[in-house]
Amino acid sequence: MPYWMGYVGGYTDLATRVLVMGLAAMSVNFLLGFTGVLSFGHAAYFGLGAYGAGLALKYLVPSTPAAMLVGILVGTAAAALVGLLIVKLRGIYFAMVTIAIGQIFYFIAFRWHSVTGGDDGLTGFTRQPIDLGFTRIDIMTHDKAYYYLVLVVFAVAVGAMALLLRSPFGRTLLAIRENERRARFLGIPVDRHIWIAFVISCFFVSIAGTLYALLSNFTDPRSLHWTLSGNFVIMAVLGGMRSFWGPLVGAAIFVVLQDYVSSHTQNWMFFIGIFFVCIVLFFPRGVLGFLRRK
Repeated sequence: MPYWMGYVGGYTDLATRVLVMGLAAMSVNFLLGFTGVLSFGHAAYFGLGAYGAGLALKYLVPSTPAAMLVGILVGTAAAALVGLLIVKLRGIYFAMVTIAIGQIFYFIAFRWHSVTGGDDGLTGFTRQPIDLGFTRIDIMTHDKAYYYLVLVVFAVAVGAMALLLRSPFGRTLLAIRENERRARFLGIPVDRHIWIAFVISCFFVSIAGTLYALLSNFTDPRSLHWTLSGNFVIMAVLGGMRSFWGPLVGAAIFVVLQDYVSSHTQNWMFFIGIFFVCIVLFFPRGVLGFLRRK
């Protein structure tokens, strides 16, 4: 993509952002599309991954892989603790509690100005070159090098996600999605499987969060806000909620459309909202579902 994005009016950072948001949307779909559990709080773990990576680079160690590891651990650990508290909830109650808990993290980041930078955001860190011993990858100044790093991380994460969904564990999640009561009668520990699926989903969205922070060497409380979680859900529905690759297609459409429309008008959310309503009304299975049916 870095080589042909310019011909369609795009740029390398836009291609990188498509991959990052695509991974986040696919992680939400892991829980929503394949387990049947709706979360509106995934932005919290996306943002925790971003802040964890940024704070690690700024205060702990000048290493990109180490910063990413810290961000992933912070987001996943928080998800594991939160999941234990909400795993017995279902439906709208689960969704609303995830929003409430996510907003707690948002207000902590917003108010804790001395550490997070508050509303001004976290600055003062820069992604560092990666030393592999036999070669050195300069992702600090080369946007294309960072794009390919994101592409490799995306490929590994998506490959792991696909293996999980093809495993007996993934088939169990599908059984829970289709009929939770019948799954309980079969002896499946439903609450435990939903907790594990929630943690795995947040693990992947934390990876996306670390990549997002390193993309622009900046993050702010908006990366924790529930509206970003809503965007992830919109991307999943837009591309095809129960399709593995649908959220990536939806993320590409959403991110590119947002970038194009926002460059022409401040009311870009109105046009994206109209577009989303049309997709839901006329293509209920999403763009990828429509193309496959055709």
